[in-house]
Amino acid sequence: MERDQVTTERLQTFIARISALTKTGELQWERQRGSAHRYARWNNNLLILGPTEVNEPGVPRYLFITPFDSPDCIEANSEDPVLGQAILALFDAVNAATKNQPAVDPFAINSTILDRLIS
Repeated sequence: MERDQVTTERLQTFIARISALTKTGELQWERQRGSAHRYARWNNNLLILGPTEVNEPGVPRYLFITPFDSPDCIEANSEDPVLGQAILALFDAVNAATKNQPAVDPFAINSTILDRLIS
């Protein structure tokens, strides 16, 4: 997919920002039970990074971003000639931040959410 220089620079800035927030612990990523992905919620967006548990060298990694209030999305992957290294660096930072975390089920029934829905 072709991108103009301004869009590419904005994506680079965004990836650098979430990488920095990940390294400082300000952006909390979680391991999803039964999945090779990590996810985080940030600025009303869902960030998904994957696949993370594939040990084969050369397997592409990707960052998928979607707002909670829109069906729009952005995806960047490690095969991108400009953004690829930033995606791999983010992958390493997220792996380091989540390596000792227990996996969670983000779709488990939550009584707090049910209370909001049935009020």
